[in-house]
Amino acid sequence: EKIEGALQAALDDLSENNWAEAATGIMTTDTLPKGASRQFQHDGVTITVTGISKGAGMIRPNMATMLGYIATDAKVAPAVLKDLLLDGANKSFNRITIDGDTSTNDCCMLIATGKADVAEVTETRGPLFDALKKAVFEVCMEVAQAIVRDGEGATKFVTVQVNGGGNHQECLDVGYAVAHSPLIKTALFASDPNWGRILAAVGRAGVPNLDVSLIDVYLDDVCIASKGGRNATYTEAQGSAVMAQEEITIRIDLGRGDCSETIWTTDLSHEYVKINAEYRT
Repeated sequence: EKIEGALQAALDDLSENNWAEAATGIMTTDTLPKGASRQFQHDGVTITVTGISKGAGMIRPNMATMLGYIATDAKVAPAVLKDLLLDGANKSFNRITIDGDTSTNDCCMLIATGKADVAEVTETRGPLFDALKKAVFEVCMEVAQAIVRDGEGATKFVTVQVNGGGNHQECLDVGYAVAHSPLIKTALFASDPNWGRILAAVGRAGVPNLDVSLIDVYLDDVCIASKGGRNATYTEAQGSAVMAQEEITIRIDLGRGDCSETIWTTDLSHEYVKINAEYRT
């Protein structure tokens, strides 16, 4: 009844300028609205891609508490639109995690209004498709990463990059093992360069026949572990300097192949515990 009673007022307030209001309206524990937009020219016509997202906690696809709405005024065939969304989401919304927890109300959609005076995109190739794909991917990435940057209680934005995998799945397995480790996430909050916790997470990721002697671990460009042990030239001061930053990259080289994957996550702070201890349904 509440929804039905509000529908007419919502319809009466429809406007192409209401993106900010919509981004604010879908917030829950978010601290700020999230949005991004890109424009490009094709045959003298300006084409726009705009998106908004919502999410701050219970974030880990599949079925996370996140919402993402991307729209373009280009004309795009439904099959092409689906391919664009799947590809864009798999490298953005499906590569973020805050706490490894999930919910049952996620949604990500890509809408094409067709209002731009350009030919319809009917194939996944050509200059117009390439430009549209680039814009869609950039918007998806920005609003997905905005969810991580606004993670509940987060003080750090962390990139987990896994290189040298034998296949993409084992890179993701390692990345998520690191990103979901409470010990690593609390060490990040404490700015503690604890390389042992990172190697332990890699070891329990379930990668078959893992050879620890091939593994190197970096904090940004500082090699903290080499061949499965502490790097001989590494100093605690080097690691502490990186960990004090608000943005950190943990790079893991498995030495098994040519596959790579990247995941974005946060630290785990006192504030996260407080928010979720006080939360009431």
